[in-house]
Amino acid sequence: MVSAGGPKAFCDLTQSWSNVGGGVRTYLLHKRRHILESTSHRHLLIIPGDHDEVVEEERAITVTIASPRVPGSPHYRLMLRNRAVRAALAHYRPDLIECQDAYNLPWAAIAHRRRFPDTALIAAYMTDFPTVYLERPLSRFAARPLASLLARAGYAYCRALYRRFDATFAVSENGGAAKLRSLGITPVDIVPLGVEVGEFGPQRRDQHLRARLGLGAEQPLIIYVGRLDGEKRPDIVVDAFRRLPEALGAKLVLLGEGPLKAEIAALGDRRILLPGYVNNRSELARWLASSDIYASAMANETFGISIVEAQASALPVVGVAAGAMLDRVTGQMGRLGPAEDAAAMAANIISVWKGDRGAMAAAARSHALRFSWQSSMEMLFGHVYPAAFQRRGEQRLTLGAAAVAPA
Repeated sequence: MVSAGGPKAFCDLTQSWSNVGGGVRTYLLHKRRHILESTSHRHLLIIPGDHDEVVEEERAITVTIASPRVPGSPHYRLMLRNRAVRAALAHYRPDLIECQDAYNLPWAAIAHRRRFPDTALIAAYMTDFPTVYLERPLSRFAARPLASLLARAGYAYCRALYRRFDATFAVSENGGAAKLRSLGITPVDIVPLGVEVGEFGPQRRDQHLRARLGLGAEQPLIIYVGRLDGEKRPDIVVDAFRRLPEALGAKLVLLGEGPLKAEIAALGDRRILLPGYVNNRSELARWLASSDIYASAMANETFGISIVEAQASALPVVGVAAGAMLDRVTGQMGRLGPAEDAAAMAANIISVWKGDRGAMAAAARSHALRFSWQSSMEMLFGHVYPAAFQRRGEQRLTLGAAAVAPA
C-alpha cells in the first residue's frame, strides 16, 4: 500500500456526483471509508452542489462548489468554476489528484500541477463519453458518418488529455481499457469496482412482496435498477417487456428516477411498476432477490455495479453485447443481444425464463463473488497510486536533469 514518505492527501475531483446514487458516488464513498478506516492518509473530495460549502472532519474534507444542473437531469450538475476548484486545490495541496471526468476539471488539475509539480495525476475512465454523448445520440439526428467523425474527435481528445496523466485506469476491459490502449495510452490498469456481496443474496427473496404484486411462482418479475434517462435506455427494456406474450403473466419493475419516468408512466401499463429511487440497500436487495431476471439495455456500461448486484442476488441478466456487459455476462449466466433491439431482448428474456435458470443463477452468483471493494482498494492503493508517484518522481528527475544540462 502507499506508505513511502508518510501519510498523504488524496483528492478526488469529479462532477459525476449525485446525492441519489450512481456508480462514481458509490466508488468514492467506499474509497473514503477505506482511507479513513484502513490508512493514515487524508481524503479531499471536490464535488458540485447547490451552494458553496467546506466540511472538514479530521482527515475527511469535502469541498462543494455551487454548480448549475445538467440540462434534462434532476440529480447531476455541471462543475464549471475551475477557478474555485484550483483555489481549493491550492489551499489543501493534495499529493495526488484523481479525476473521474474528461471535461474541464482535468485541466484544472493539470493547471494546478504546473504550479505544484510534485502532484501526481490519475485519470479514471468512468464513462465512454465519445460514444455515449457524441456518436450514439447524434446518430439519431445526424448522418452516421458525421456522428462517427465527432466520436473520433472525442477519442483524439482523450488521447491528448490522458497522456498528460501519470496513470490511467478503467474499470473493465471492454468498458474502457481496450479502447484506451487502442488510442496508444499506456499503461492502462483495470480497477474493477466492487459490490457489498453480504448485502445481496437469494436469501432475501420475499414471497410476501411477490404476492402483493399479484405474482405466482410461474410468473416472472423482470427488474431494472438505474437512472430512467436516454443514456441508460430503460425505454428499450420497456419496449422489450411489452413484446412479451401476455399469457406469460410477467411484470416489470423499474427502480430509479429520471426524465423518462413520466413517459413510461403515461403508457398506462399496469404491469409496469415505478416505485422510484430506493436508497435503502436492504430494500434494494429485497427487490432484486424477489425478481427473476435483470434486464438492461445500456450499451456503454464501463463496469455495471447494478448488474453485479443483481448477479449477487442470483439473477440471470439479459443485456446487450457491448461495453462492460461483455465482461459481466456469459451464456452461462444470461443472454446478450444487439443494442437498441427490443425484439431481440424480448426473445432473450423468454429464452432465459424457459432455460435452466437455476444453473444461470448459480453461475451469476459465483461471478459476482469475485468483486469486492477490498480488492478494488488493494489494486488502487497497492499498485496504481504507487506507480503514479514513481512515474511523477522519475519525470521530475528527468526535467530537473534537462534544466541543468549544459547548452
